[in-house]
Amino acid sequence: MNRVILIGRLARDVEFKYIASGKAVATFSIAVNRPFSKKKEADFFNVVVWGKTAENCANYLAKGRLVGLEGRLQSRSYEAQDGQKRYVTEVIADNVEFLEWGDKKQENNSTGDSNYDDFTAIDSDSDIPF
Repeated sequence: MNRVILIGRLARDVEFKYIASGKAVATFSIAVNRPFSKKKEADFFNVVVWGKTAENCANYLAKGRLVGLEGRLQSRSYEAQDGQKRYVTEVIADNVEFLEWGDKKQENNSTGDSNYDDFTAIDSDSDIPF
């Protein structure tokens, strides 16, 4: 069985592209705090996301945002420009949960402040449609 569940903060912005087949792919890395570290250490994991989830990650995630993800570990190798073989282990995420929400163009605001200018107060319970 190969399953991994992680909660962490994006260590860099999402890199997004379409491959030759037209499928969307997003890559980013997350920092996951070590729970018993006295020095506030973290582990960094590279994440790959495909399809519509990749598009959503590119549109709504930015460096510093908190995410939860579920997926599997995958190892691969490639030949670098200097001719040496390199090995990479990545998390292939099936599910990404945005634990801090907002447009990625906004500053990272973890206080939960929102803009309620478009909403109006309901005066009585009889105005509620359910």
